[in-house]
Amino acid sequence: MELHQEIKTLAAQLGAILTDKCLWITTAESCTGGGVSYALTDTPGSSGYLGRAFVTYSNEAKHELLNVATNTLERYGAVSEQTVKEMALGAKNIANADVAIAISGIAGPGGATQDKPVGFVWFCLQIADKQFTFKHIFSGDRASVRAQAIEFSLKFAIKKIKL
Repeated sequence: MELHQEIKTLAAQLGAILTDKCLWITTAESCTGGGVSYALTDTPGSSGYLGRAFVTYSNEAKHELLNVATNTLERYGAVSEQTVKEMALGAKNIANADVAIAISGIAGPGGATQDKPVGFVWFCLQIADKQFTFKHIFSGDRASVRAQAIEFSLKFAIKKIKL
């Protein structure tokens, strides 16, 4: 995977903040397929703030690895605020991390619905016991949607952790 320079820069910035604050981070990724954790581990020294990460592309993986309730997945779907909140909490607890980034969306070209078009992505950032969620619709092809989601999640984490 070739990372855009902006993503490399953001990942290094987030790593520096995590190091400075002595925080551990984990990721729970679906549509980005591990792209955020890949970006974080591209920075030397990342083993000092990232111990493990989760790629949970299927509903079964979300349930089995992150303890997302099957009822949540059935009622709201994989691409929902409820699901990313449970993904973030599960990842944080299982990884024994201070911070968790969870992402679930529709990168395309298929899988879209009227309510959830291609490019629709939910994010959850969990810091200690606080959760911050955000949804966004990105444009472009599959690779572009994924890259934009990775970049957005890094910016979102930097902004909230610096507070």
